[in-house]
Amino acid sequence: MTEKATEKATEKATEKVTERVTEKVAVLGTGKIGEALLSGMIRSGWSPSDLLVTARRPERAAELRARYGVEAVSNADAAKIADTLILTVKPQDMGALLDELAPHVPADRLVISGAAGIPTAFFEARLAAGTPVVRVMTNTPALVDEAMSVISAGSHATEEHLAHAEAIFGGVGKTLRVPETQQDAATALSGSGPAYFYFLVEAMTDAGILLGLPRDKAHDLIVQAAIGAAVMLRDSGEHPVKLREAVTSPAGTTISAIRELESHGVRAALIAALEAARDRSRELASGNG
Repeated sequence: MTEKATEKATEKATEKVTERVTEKVAVLGTGKIGEALLSGMIRSGWSPSDLLVTARRPERAAELRARYGVEAVSNADAAKIADTLILTVKPQDMGALLDELAPHVPADRLVISGAAGIPTAFFEARLAAGTPVVRVMTNTPALVDEAMSVISAGSHATEEHLAHAEAIFGGVGKTLRVPETQQDAATALSGSGPAYFYFLVEAMTDAGILLGLPRDKAHDLIVQAAIGAAVMLRDSGEHPVKLREAVTSPAGTTISAIRELESHGVRAALIAALEAARDRSRELASGNG
C-alpha cells in the first residue's frame, strides 16, 4: 500500500471511530498519568460529559469531579456505561481490577491498557472472548502535552480501535505504533526516558555548582540547553552525531568533555541501564512484581 493510500485508510478509520467505536470514555484508576490524559482530552476537544473517571479514594474522585466537570463512578459502572475503558492503575493492581471488571465488560468494549509490562494476552484471557485490547505506554510529559505514547494492538483490535487510541493519546503528545514484541524496549526508552534526562540535568547542575555557578543559574543554563538540543534534534532532521560534531571543535572544550564521558563508560552505562529497564518490564509481565 502506498503512503497516500495508508493515510486515506487511517483517515477513514478515524472517521468510523468517531461515529461508531466510542461515545463515552472512562479512565480507571485516575492517578497522575490518568489525570494528565483526562485533562489533555478535554483540551483537545472532548466534552467532560463524555468522560468518566474512577478513583480508589472518594476524596480523589470528588477532586477530579470538581476540577474537570466529569462524572466519577465505580469501576463496575464505568464498565457498564463507557464504550472505551482506559486502565491506568499500577501493574501490580491490574489483576484485581480485571477480576472486578470482568463480569461487567461486554465483548464490544475497547479496553486500553496503560500498564507497563503487561501483555494484551493477560487482558484477553480475563475478559469476554473477542474483547479488543490496545496496549499503550505513555510517559509523564503528558502533563505538558509532550508525551510519547507507544501503541500496540491485541489479537482482536482492529484499525479502528488503533486509530481511536491514537485520537485519545494524540491529545497529550505524539503517538507511535509498534508490534507488541517491541513494547518492553519502548518502555525502557520512552516510558522511563524522561527520568534519565532528569538524572542527567541533576548531575550537570551539581557540576555547574562545582564549577562556581549558583544552583539556579546552573539549572537555567542546562534546561535551556536541553530544550534547544531537543528542538534541533526534532526539527533539523540531522543525525545526532552530526549535531554533536557541529559543537565539537578540534582541541576544544567540548571534545575534552566527550573524552571524559567516554573514558568513564557513560555510553556503556546508558545501554546497560536501558537493558535493565527492559528486563524489569518483562519481569512485570511474568508477575514478578
